[in-house]
Amino acid sequence: MKYITVREAAEKWGISERLVQQHCNRGRIMGADKFGKAWAIPEDAEKPLDPRHQRKKASDGDDKKEKDTAAKGTGGMGGFPFDITALMPFMSASFEPGESKAFLDSIEDKDVKNIACAEYCYFRGQAREAANISAMYIDSPNFSLRLSACLIYAYANLPLGRVRQSKAAIDAMLSLLRNTGTDTKGNGNSGIKAIISFTTTTAATLLHMPLSDKNSSLSQNIGLLTPGLKGFAFYVQAHRMYLEGRYRESIGLVEAALQMEKKVYNIPYIYLNLVAVMDYVSLRETEKAKEHFMAAWNIAEPDGFIEAFGEHHGLLGGILEVALKKERPEDFKQIIAITYSFSEGWRKVHNPATGHDVADNLTTTEFTTAMLAARGWTNGEIGEHLGISVNTVRQYISAALQKLGVSQRKELKDFMLK
Repeated sequence: MKYITVREAAEKWGISERLVQQHCNRGRIMGADKFGKAWAIPEDAEKPLDPRHQRKKASDGDDKKEKDTAAKGTGGMGGFPFDITALMPFMSASFEPGESKAFLDSIEDKDVKNIACAEYCYFRGQAREAANISAMYIDSPNFSLRLSACLIYAYANLPLGRVRQSKAAIDAMLSLLRNTGTDTKGNGNSGIKAIISFTTTTAATLLHMPLSDKNSSLSQNIGLLTPGLKGFAFYVQAHRMYLEGRYRESIGLVEAALQMEKKVYNIPYIYLNLVAVMDYVSLRETEKAKEHFMAAWNIAEPDGFIEAFGEHHGLLGGILEVALKKERPEDFKQIIAITYSFSEGWRKVHNPATGHDVADNLTTTEFTTAMLAARGWTNGEIGEHLGISVNTVRQYISAALQKLGVSQRKELKDFMLK
């Protein structure tokens, strides 16, 4: 790929260099990356749309579709039309495993279809494609499309190593939510209020960051979400319970959520089953953990939705190795590749924000054995669980201790996931 400088982009698009710099810093230029202090911009990158012009166009009624959306009565803010059903449309959908492409083909609205395609790519581990598509909607005048784009773009850039773009998308998302006209006491449009709590709680929980009081009301607003988003919101709540060590409560919520809807909402159900794996491993009930892992895999495998498994590898306690490494070696390799790339970006956001230095120099197997050891598992228990010898377990833990610069087993917990 050929790149151009900020100055060349400014001349090409007829705007100032300062504005190009701002677009780069806010993650609005698809594929832009920073080398040292200079930005490199893909030669074929399109000029970012001017959000002020877009808002004026929507308010002037030049786009009939967006006027119709605003007229639905679902709410709006500052000229942004708002339709909760257009938020994360792929995550919100129910379809038979293996029928994801047919679902995408059934979407008539071009913009909603593009966002759904970005989600589809992300959950299949195709981060670059997801980032490229979602980048086109970072400045969309449609509230739901823009918010969806920010979420997808933020997480898709983590495995690509574009932490600056990821942070910019998160900041843009939070800025958008702060200007919805809904205050922190809960006054304002109820649909937007639900989306604020869903989005902010999701972002904080998946990055293992503290949850502030003003965005901790997800449980109070969850009933306003679409069934698919509600399912993912239950996953977020269950994940939060897991982080707090409330494993039984987390499992109870997962089981209730899985029984709540007659339809299967593929993406939320994959994530719900994986958090149950995390809970059962923490309780050392490995057979039940395996059952939930296979339930997640049976939903994911027909469509290639492997991203979630890579994201959660460090928390699955070796179940991935036990269930897939021998039976599905190629799938296992792809998931581990996602694990390394996603975790590297995740840590670059999580560690500075929390002050918790999650280990970044261990292999996935070293991390798994160290994680179990940090939680009190003996070498014999770890070996039996992973199907390896006690001596091999000792070797992995010894390597982890050496890489982390510590001498005692109990010190491992300072470098493991919380």
